[in-house]
Amino acid sequence: MGKHYGQLDLDERIELCRHHDAGKARSEIARIMGRHRSTIGRELRRNRLPKSGYKPASADRIALSRCRRCSRIERLSPLRDHIGDHLAMGWSPEQIAGRLRLEGSEHRVSHESIYRYIYRPKVRSKKLHRYLARAKTTRGRRYFKRRREAIPGRRSIHERGQYIDNRSEFGHWEGDLMQFRTQRGNLVTLVERQTRLTLAHGLPSKTAEATAVKLTGLFAGLPEAARRSITFDNGSEFAEHHKLEKDLGMLTFFCDPHSPWQRGSIENANGILRRDLPRKTDFTDYSEADIQDIVWANNTTPKKCLGYLTPAEAFLHQLRCCT
Repeated sequence: MGKHYGQLDLDERIELCRHHDAGKARSEIARIMGRHRSTIGRELRRNRLPKSGYKPASADRIALSRCRRCSRIERLSPLRDHIGDHLAMGWSPEQIAGRLRLEGSEHRVSHESIYRYIYRPKVRSKKLHRYLARAKTTRGRRYFKRRREAIPGRRSIHERGQYIDNRSEFGHWEGDLMQFRTQRGNLVTLVERQTRLTLAHGLPSKTAEATAVKLTGLFAGLPEAARRSITFDNGSEFAEHHKLEKDLGMLTFFCDPHSPWQRGSIENANGILRRDLPRKTDFTDYSEADIQDIVWANNTTPKKCLGYLTPAEAFLHQLRCCT
C-alpha cells in the first residue's frame, strides 16, 4: 500500500488511538494505516496530553490550533525586527539564519522559515521580497550577443590548475566590467575566489588600455601571494591582459564564450552590486566614495560559503598567513 503524507484527519486519529491502546508497535500501525512510521511517531509525540496520553478529539484540536498559529517570526518581535533590519541591509535569509547560529542567539530560525515569512499573505504588504537578491519569481530569457573577435594571447580557463578550480589556494581572482544604459561610465569589478572579497572602481572609458591601467593599479598594492591569477570573460576591454602578466606576473585566463557560470563568483558579486546600482543608474551621480561604501557593505556581510565569516575577515586572515 502506498504511503500518504497529508495531515491526519479525525477518523485516522481514532484508528491510531485504537491500535496504540492495543499495544501495537508504531511501525506496525504505520503499515496498517498506510503511513510512514515517522508520521505516527510525530503524531503521538506532539498531540498527546501531558497526563491522559493520546486522545483523538484532543489531538485533532491541538493539531488545528497549531496550523492556525502564527509563525515563530511573527510571534517574536525581536526576531521579526532583526530579520527586517538585516534584509534591508542586503543580507540574504541564509546569511541571517547562519549568523544567528554562529553567534549562539536564543532566537534561531531556518532560512526556509524566513522565506515562508516573507511570502506569507499577511506579510506581503510589507514587500520584504524586494530586499531579496532575486525579487522576481521567474527568470527572464537570456539573449546571446554577436560573436566577438578572438583575444590575442588568450589562455583558456580549461588550462587552469585544479588548485584554482577548487579554491584551495589564495590569490586567484575573477574580473568583469559592469555597464549601464546611460553609457556614462563603467565599473570594473573583481572578486577573490577563495575569500569572495570584492573590489570595484569606476572606469570612465572601457577601452582595453584604460582597463589594463586600472587593473594594474588595483593589484599593484597587494602582495604577490594575493595576486596570482585572474579569469575574465571574452570582452574586448580585457584585450590588453598581457600587461598584467608582464608588469605583475599574474596569469590571465578566459572563460568559454557565453558561459558566465564558469565565473560564478563575479556574477554573484555583480548581482549583489546591482541592488544598489541597477542598469538604469546614471553612473555620474555616484562618487568614488559612494561606490566604496556599497562595496564595503558587501565585504562586511557574512557568507554561508565562508562559515558565515565576512569576506573582509577571511581576506585579512589570508593576508596575515602570507606575511
